[in-house]
Amino acid sequence: MRKISYSEAIDLAIGQAMAEDECIIMFGEDVPAMHAGLVSRFGSKRIMGTPISEGAFVGAAVGAAMAGLRPIVEVMLVDFIGVAMDAIFNHAAKVRSFSGDKWTVPMVIRTACGGGYGDGGQHEQSLWGWLGHIPGLKVVVPSTPEDAAGLMLSAIRDDDPVVFMEHKLLSDSWLDFMGYGGRKTVSFDVPPEGRIADMFEPFRPIGMGKGIVRREGSDVSIISIGVSVHRAIESAEMLAERKFDCEVIDLRTVWPPDKYMIIESVKKTGNLLVVDEDYENFGLSAEIAAIALEAGLSFRFKRVCTNSTIPYDRQREYKILPNNVRIMNAVSDLLR
Repeated sequence: MRKISYSEAIDLAIGQAMAEDECIIMFGEDVPAMHAGLVSRFGSKRIMGTPISEGAFVGAAVGAAMAGLRPIVEVMLVDFIGVAMDAIFNHAAKVRSFSGDKWTVPMVIRTACGGGYGDGGQHEQSLWGWLGHIPGLKVVVPSTPEDAAGLMLSAIRDDDPVVFMEHKLLSDSWLDFMGYGGRKTVSFDVPPEGRIADMFEPFRPIGMGKGIVRREGSDVSIISIGVSVHRAIESAEMLAERKFDCEVIDLRTVWPPDKYMIIESVKKTGNLLVVDEDYENFGLSAEIAAIALEAGLSFRFKRVCTNSTIPYDRQREYKILPNNVRIMNAVSDLLR
């Protein structure tokens, strides 16, 4: 066992998978520079840099996957994924269905997401609700190094396209980059338990669609994903001092979601709060509520989401993104 950081766990999982399967390749913008350890281990024919053209290299990954390879393609920020959406939702996500299961597209799109460090609405979005809306596409958002490694292994082995999203505030490599990019005065709201963990190697895959209860509780179900899971846990601990007993569930995957865990938790507590850094309108928060409603449950519901364009101004950004104050106020309203 040794201490492994969030981004290191992802690269180690990729290395573990590449050592087992020579069909796995990886490419994208600045990939050789950002993953030098993988280059030195597997060489430039399997770890490749590309021009800044998301549409071109994501499209190439779709073709490579259909031809028998298992590409991991890296889109630097999820905000830039719109440039490649035709290849993703019109091709990668539909090939299996259109071909009657004769063709598959086993590719991973690895991308960074999330805000909280003052980079504005074109670099800090989450967008997993948008991506999870597309049939044929799986979307995972790990909140710990253990989950990051396990879900990456599952994503690589999956025969369908998977978007693997890593929140920048959990990733040490992204924190280093952001901290030295003219932002030395910005303090990051980063939970240490999300950034580093004691882990055994080799890693084991984590099944998609399997959430986890991070904190047991009986009064309200707080369901979240990504870095907001840690804010939910922190809020739950503070609310415990006021005799509010919060259960915190980490979905881990946007699609497929763990419907059973959602239903069982809400059935127990009768109160549901979704904490989601993605946009509120037509997003994950509404989908979780629908899952519980379609199960015939009666419950009170609130959500803490991002509900406008993310501003550059740090103070305004803090108020718009999910934070402890908003979470605790929402729980207080539910249990009032």
